[in-house]
Amino acid sequence: MSTTTERPVAEPTFEELAKRVDDAVAALSGLDADSRAVAEELKAAVEAIHRAGLVTIVRGMRADDGARGVLFDLVDDPTVHLLLSLHGIVRPDPVTHANQVLASVRPQLHSHGGDVSLVRIDDGTAYVRLEGACNGCSMSSVTLRNLVEEALVQQVPAINAVEVLPNEPTPTLIPVEALLIGRDPAGEGWVRVGPAGDLPVDELSATTLTTRAGERADVIVVNLGQRLSAYRNECAHEALPLDNAMLDVANGTLTCPWHGFCYDASSGECLSAPGAQLEQLPLRVDDGDVWVRVEG
Repeated sequence: MSTTTERPVAEPTFEELAKRVDDAVAALSGLDADSRAVAEELKAAVEAIHRAGLVTIVRGMRADDGARGVLFDLVDDPTVHLLLSLHGIVRPDPVTHANQVLASVRPQLHSHGGDVSLVRIDDGTAYVRLEGACNGCSMSSVTLRNLVEEALVQQVPAINAVEVLPNEPTPTLIPVEALLIGRDPAGEGWVRVGPAGDLPVDELSATTLTTRAGERADVIVVNLGQRLSAYRNECAHEALPLDNAMLDVANGTLTCPWHGFCYDASSGECLSAPGAQLEQLPLRVDDGDVWVRVEG
């Protein structure tokens, strides 16, 4: 007499279960309005039954001294914790909760060319970093920043304040050889701007430089705390001049007067639109004179 051993059926993974839910939710959009309403009501009713059952289980285990430890171990399981969190039975940790809230407002940020990331939460303050349009200096960016702050403070009990951290600038890399001044600087594309002492500290100076070949280049030189940077005098947005740009010394930013695009004054990185950049030009101070290389 032969016997056969049945192989255990593999339980679906959490990712497989989640995909089934996602696929079902996506399929709802293909239904007509009445069918969709019925399906959503069925979903809500099933979720209500599940929640009622889970609440009963959790309350019973918490009341039993012998089962309480098992309950705490189960809550530590990521899948169980997520299930109980989705039904509002346990509160997620502040970081998880904050990221869930940010995920809910992220589509609105994306529609305006912005984004947000949570850096940390300390003593009730959420530190976030804004990207794209959210980090600009226009009224629209202020509105998006307020959206993030209100969502976190109102929906996450552990957060009572939001602090926006500045983006870490990505400086333009200029080859070392481009900074070397040879015996014939004019022939190598270098143009003398003037004495370094004539450039006012914590201001920008707009000038037009003319190369030996007669080509003209509009340039701005930023003197931020006696640290000099040179750029083509045109905004990366619509190539408009930056003569009247606002230099914020405290934050180290340069704001275009036309459409409010905001730049890191030392690197030229655009803080309003990821990937945009002022064209930074090689600058040297030689024997007290400032030289800028505009060609070559």
